[in-house]
Amino acid sequence: MNINELIAIVKKKLINKIKIEKIEVEDKSFLHKNHSGNQEGKFHLKLKIESEELKILNKIESNKKIYKALDKEMKDYIHSLQILIN
Repeated sequence: MNINELIAIVKKKLINKIKIEKIEVEDKSFLHKNHSGNQEGKFHLKLKIESEELKILNKIESNKKIYKALDKEMKDYIHSLQILIN
């Protein structure tokens, strides 16, 4: 899977499972290119999400909701996920 396909899937899944006003997904894989844990075909993503639904939850609960929605992608394509909620 390429990064553009992954970003489209991530956006679609999150929008379908969580009430989101705005979402941005950035590929940050280049920052980790030479790290020992870096794996081919696994990406590092940064999520910027505006969501009243997530904002009312504590950080752990909101992150759990995101990880649950992206369960398959986390196992197969995402090595690291940075989450910013506004």
